Amino acid sequence: MKYLRTLSHPLKTKIEKSKYALFDIFELTLTLISFQLAFYITSNYFISGLEIVPWQKFTFLILLIATWFVLSKATSIAKIPRTQRNLTLIFQMTRFTFITFLILFALKYALFLATVPVLLIAVYVTVMFIIISLARIITYRFIRSYRVHGHNLHNVLVLADGFSDTIIEKLRDQKDWGFRIHSIVTNSKMIKAKYGNDLQVFEEGSNLKKILDEQVIDEVIYCKKHINDKEISNISRFCNEVGIIFRLQSTISPLDPIQFNLKTMNSSDQVNLVDVPSNNISIFLKNIGDIYFSMLALIFLSPVFLLLGIMIKIDSKGPVFFLQERVGLRGRKFKVFKFRTMVVDAEKLLAKLKAENEADGPVFKMKHDPRITRTGRILRKTGLDELPQLINVFKGEMSLIGPRPPLEHEVKEYKRWQLRRLSVKPGITCTWQVVPDRHNVSFEEWMKLDMGYIDNWNIFKDVKLFIKTLRTFITAGGH
Repeated sequence: MKYLRTLSHPLKTKIEKSKYALFDIFELTLTLISFQLAFYITSNYFISGLEIVPWQKFTFLILLIATWFVLSKATSIAKIPRTQRNLTLIFQMTRFTFITFLILFALKYALFLATVPVLLIAVYVTVMFIIISLARIITYRFIRSYRVHGHNLHNVLVLADGFSDTIIEKLRDQKDWGFRIHSIVTNSKMIKAKYGNDLQVFEEGSNLKKILDEQVIDEVIYCKKHINDKEISNISRFCNEVGIIFRLQSTISPLDPIQFNLKTMNSSDQVNLVDVPSNNISIFLKNIGDIYFSMLALIFLSPVFLLLGIMIKIDSKGPVFFLQERVGLRGRKFKVFKFRTMVVDAEKLLAKLKAENEADGPVFKMKHDPRITRTGRILRKTGLDELPQLINVFKGEMSLIGPRPPLEHEVKEYKRWQLRRLSVKPGITCTWQVVPDRHNVSFEEWMKLDMGYIDNWNIFKDVKLFIKTLRTFITAGGH
């Protein structure tokens, strides 16, 4: 089946999601304990008889929880790294703590929490840093031990030459990293002789794209002594298309967690490797904005959700929400939330309407779809049916701005270059959504609009698209 590899092996399984959720709950509990300890220390050793107005203390606690939650999601700090050192972990936690202090400090003055002393905030972040850092070091030691015993392993394909022997040995010996060498691609006689009996070895020049499509590979590690720009460009593109992690061996450490972007200069064929931090400021702001905005929007729009839910139930039988499996970041499957706008058996009726499809490509569009209810037409006309996707944004499955999440059968019909839509989180709205008379845009042009968004992304473009979406919503344009 075409591009089945992308869909059948998502990078984050349901087990991993549950694991991260447990870490979140555990660390949130430690955060609250840290605040209680900080209050005790401050009131007994620094500010005798410290008293905080009850509503201000309650407000500060809510802000503390919200800030911790947003920063945890935005920085993905609860994820378990495979090769991270304790020193790197401490550095990340230091940065996390400093940003937390700045945010709480700013919110104290912005919301006039006069009885919450700055010293209490300083003591809190210090206590939090100590407690959570210790907890993470202990947890990571346990996880590494878990990998040593053969659990949570990543299948790795190594692109090697004679220089790669020490790195291959490191991958095999360092069992706490959790790497299982699936196969090696090489021309080196020494590597073939040494590992040919234990591992699958492919000749250099083998169809790498076919191997990645047909085999279950989690990561590709390029660890040759001499870097071939063209080879790196092709391999990284193959990996990106099907959601596989690509690592370039660093001279600093065999598996130093550095991400590389491949860029060309002046439209030439010269490939340049650019070291890019995994949490640059723009991505950081986008993630924080997604979580904060979706959280606030869900709270303030809850009366609207209730009203629309009542309208849907009165109009037709069935649930208020329609949950549909979509394909997200790098092939991850998730359930997208929408207000139900069709009759309950709409999916079964689709086969009878295939001949009426008014869109090209793998998507289905029909202007006067008989499956849509009366309330559903209003919701679609105004775009209100998309509001529940704020839940997906809050869960981290989607972003406010990004390419629309496709259905699985649509992805199976994508051309290979179109799979790059899955290289970013899907969004509630994107460039296609704000195009006038968007339903007359061809599928090919739609895909090119999404590629243009990905290639030219910046935080200001997201802000512009958000404003255009609000304008489209108010005028009901494009529906």
